[in-house]
Amino acid sequence: MIEGNDIICFANDWDAEPLSKKHIVLRLARKNRVLWVNSTGNRNPTASLRDFRRAWKKVRQYLRGCFPVSKNIFVFSPLVIPFHGNRAARWVNRRLLPWSLRRACRGLGFQKPITWTFIPSSADVAGSLGERLVIYHCVDEFSKFTGADEAAILKMERALMEKADMVVVSSSRLYETKSRYNANTFLVTHGVDVAHFRDACRQGIPAPADCADLKGPVIGFVGTVADWVDLEVVRYLAASRPQWSLLLIGDIQTNTSALRELPNVHLLGRRSYQSLPAYCKTFDVAILPFVVNELTVAANPLKLREYLAAGLPVVATPLPEVLKLDGLVRMARTPEEFLNRIEALLKEGRRGPDPAVSALMEQESWDQKVEELSGIIEGLNGAGQGQALPLPARRVA
Repeated sequence: MIEGNDIICFANDWDAEPLSKKHIVLRLARKNRVLWVNSTGNRNPTASLRDFRRAWKKVRQYLRGCFPVSKNIFVFSPLVIPFHGNRAARWVNRRLLPWSLRRACRGLGFQKPITWTFIPSSADVAGSLGERLVIYHCVDEFSKFTGADEAAILKMERALMEKADMVVVSSSRLYETKSRYNANTFLVTHGVDVAHFRDACRQGIPAPADCADLKGPVIGFVGTVADWVDLEVVRYLAASRPQWSLLLIGDIQTNTSALRELPNVHLLGRRSYQSLPAYCKTFDVAILPFVVNELTVAANPLKLREYLAAGLPVVATPLPEVLKLDGLVRMARTPEEFLNRIEALLKEGRRGPDPAVSALMEQESWDQKVEELSGIIEGLNGAGQGQALPLPARRVA
C-alpha cells in the first residue's frame, strides 16, 4: 500500500451509507492522512423540505470546520452553490472552494497532497491545491442521475479526466466511455468487506427485533430504494406469493406507496452498516432488481458482492457487471423470471447464508482492491514529483 501521503478525497457525505469511497479511504488511512471533503453536489436542489434540511445541515457542518472522525481521517464540509450549470454559481465556487480547502490543508499541515476525487463537480478545484497527483475515481455515470444537470456534469467530468494524472473506473462500461479522455485509465472493480458480511454465516447470531416475527421465506433487498430499483418486481413477488415476506432495508428516495398497501412488504428504512450481517442472516434469498438504463448499465452494484460475502443465494437483473458473476447469481429480466428463479432456489434447498459461497469472495476483498490501486499509483513515474508516465490505457480486473 502507498504510505506517508496527504490525501484530499472528494466524495459523498461521511455520515452517509458506507460506499466504495469510504471502504477505500478507511484502508488508505492506515498509512496515510486523509482530508475527506463532504459532497459538493451532483444534482440541482429543489424546493423540497428534504433539500432544505440538507442545505441547513451543510451550513452547520461548515461552521464546525475541519474535524477528525477516525484515525488519520478529517472531515470538512465546504460551502458551494450546487447549480453547476449556472455560470455565476461556477464563478463563485471556483473562488470560494479552493480558498476554503487551502485553509483546511494548511491547518492540517498537508504538503504536496494527492487529490483523489470521486465526483465530477470537483473539476474546478482539483489540480489547484498544490497537488503532486490528481486521481479521478469514477464509480457511476453521474450525468444520468435524476436531477443532475447532464450537460454541466459531462463538461466538468471531461475537464477533470483530461487534467487528471490517472482515471480509475469500476465497470467495463465506464472504461469504454471514459478511457478516450485519459490514456492512464484503469479498471478496478469494487471489493467487499468479506469478514464483516461473513458474520451472517455464524451460528447464534440473533435476528434483529424488527424481523423476529416475519413469515418465511424472506426475500430481501439491501440498498438505497431509489428510482433505479425496479419496485414492480417487488410488488409482483409480494402479490403473487402472499405467504412470503419481502424485506427492504435502505434509505427510501422514491415513491413506495404501491408497496405500502401490501401487508407482506416491509420497508425498514436505513439500518446501520454494523447490523447488516444480522439482517442478511434473516434472508432466504437476496434480490437485486434494477431498472435497465444508462445509469445502471454502467453500475457495479456494491450490494451484490456483499450478498455473496454473506453467503446468500441471489437473483439479480443481468447488468454487465452482474453477468461477470454468472454461476454465483441467478439472472432474471422480468418479474415472472424473478419469481421462477427464487422458487427454483427454494426447491433446491438453496436458502440462507452458506459459508462456501462466502469463501468465494475472498479474492474480492477491499484490502486487495486497495493494494491494486496502490500498485497502479506506484507505477506512475516519479509519483512523488507529480509526473506521470504516458502509459497506455489498461484494465485491471
